[in-house]
Amino acid sequence: FAGLSGQAQIERLSLEQMVQKTDDALFAEITSKEVIRIDHPTDGPELYFTHLTLEGTSLSTGEAQTIVVTFPGGFVNETDGVWNSEAPSADDSKIGNQVVAFYKHIDNAGGDLACNFLYASHGGLFRTVDSPAGTVVMGRGDGYAIQNNTRLSALDTAITTIADATKKEQK
Repeated sequence: FAGLSGQAQIERLSLEQMVQKTDDALFAEITSKEVIRIDHPTDGPELYFTHLTLEGTSLSTGEAQTIVVTFPGGFVNETDGVWNSEAPSADDSKIGNQVVAFYKHIDNAGGDLACNFLYASHGGLFRTVDSPAGTVVMGRGDGYAIQNNTRLSALDTAITTIADATKKEQK
């Protein structure tokens, strides 16, 4: 779970690896953002997590979905919280942004929090922009699942193809 943990290291992933390691990818709008604090008897006090509510479409199935994805860190208010260097930036995780997000359900993100974890922290969230050629997913460079700016339609096709091939291999 190197890509899932709060360690200061991002897992290098191709798009194929990202799709194979995650439950799904959504093209969605961030409709809400909430930071929670958990004080846990074993994991310790002051565990902060950010929940993003995403409303959009699965890139593997084409189905409409509303999913809450979670990543470590965040601030409940100006003084209570924790900054996490691997968390998505405030600009990337703003309400109203259109994003592509890769997630995986985990039973314990810390403090016994079961959630759909944003895979690879900031490496699992990609902003999009509208262009005359259609929606473009902003690439993050070498080592990220989406390295180059990519049309959403091409990414959707690639993810569907990889997800279908992965399901066939697992049968």
